[in-house]
Amino acid sequence: MTEDILKTGTTTIGMKLKDGVILASDQRATMGNQIAHTHVQKVYQLTDNLGMTIAGGVGDAQLMVRFMQSEMSIYTMRKGAPMSVNAAATLVASVIRQGFYLGLIVGGYDRTGGHVYSIDGAGGYIEDNYMSVGSGSVYALGALEAFYKDGMTKDEGIDVAIRALNSARKRDNCTGDGMLVSYIGPDGYESISHEEILKRCDALGIDFPN
Repeated sequence: MTEDILKTGTTTIGMKLKDGVILASDQRATMGNQIAHTHVQKVYQLTDNLGMTIAGGVGDAQLMVRFMQSEMSIYTMRKGAPMSVNAAATLVASVIRQGFYLGLIVGGYDRTGGHVYSIDGAGGYIEDNYMSVGSGSVYALGALEAFYKDGMTKDEGIDVAIRALNSARKRDNCTGDGMLVSYIGPDGYESISHEEILKRCDALGIDFPN
């Protein structure tokens, strides 16, 4: 892939909680060594119970999100029930093999609880309690290893996601600018507000990227 292609050189995070999941990312997009954009959307709602994070080529990512939103809406209308997280991850993993330059995390909440899956460009998908994808993932994983624990609450999960994103943006020059955090639980999809993230950063002693 040539360096003049707009990429979300990035850090994305997925975590399973006691009653739901957290999806999170930074907001920087790069073009080679250039910071091309500082407010890129990398965490997307797919349905009321499903979300996805994106890392890779911006064009591929936007196309993937539109396609998945459409396919999952059609599934819900036909079946009269939301798609399970495992079925959503299987669908995304099948589609990505068509040539999308992406690394994804699919997460959500269904009748069996919360689940997160990492999906690679070859169509492999793996469920785990926590994961990170993108150029800053190795740094985020260090923070996740240190702070993640089984059965975390929503509030605890948001704080751990912020810590992990902060760790990555300090060491990876393709990770930075804003933070996006979403929670998916029994009541559906919720985007954590910018004001709430700022408040939590202050309480944790973390300087917000912008």
